[in-house]
Amino acid sequence: MPCISRFLGIEIYIWFNDHAPPHFHAKCGSIDAQVRIADGVVMEGRLPPRQTKLVRRWAQRYKRELEENWYRARAGFGLRAIPPLE
Repeated sequence: MPCISRFLGIEIYIWFNDHAPPHFHAKCGSIDAQVRIADGVVMEGRLPPRQTKLVRRWAQRYKRELEENWYRARAGFGLRAIPPLE
């Protein structure tokens, strides 16, 4: 599971051959959540409220890049890094 971005103590991952719907994994320490790319909703797991807000803001800003990486992962291609939240 390659890390595609890191910011403010949060790491973002996309797994190869992961299940639908398109999503990414956000980790903050030992806490982990699956976040839907389409709307930033936490599908499974949890993050603290502040980190949830940051991840949603980041995901909204880089939605197109996340979608591209999701389809690259499904096709078995390497993933591209996405800039951190500034």
